[in-house]
Amino acid sequence: MFQITYRPVASEEYEEAINWYSERSKIAAEKFIKAIDEKLDSIGRNPKQYKNLFKNYYEVSTRKYPYSIVYLIEEEQQKVVIVAIYHHKRHPKKKYRK
Repeated sequence: MFQITYRPVASEEYEEAINWYSERSKIAAEKFIKAIDEKLDSIGRNPKQYKNLFKNYYEVSTRKYPYSIVYLIEEEQQKVVIVAIYHHKRHPKKKYRK
């Protein structure tokens, strides 16, 4: 199992998304958190199972929410670094800017 860490900007994006859903519905926010957690668990078990679309960045989308998790794999440290929790309506190339 790979350890999951976040870059500060990814943590901020995640918190902003949670806050946005919380303002609309506590249940929606809880389901969003669950959807992200399920993807993170899957990434931690086998990080290379998802798309490698740009350089060393991997990416997976959530099913019911318009977000992608963008991450790097640090093989030697057995670590996955989350670089973005990225909304699909934002400019796609900016998700790799971090």
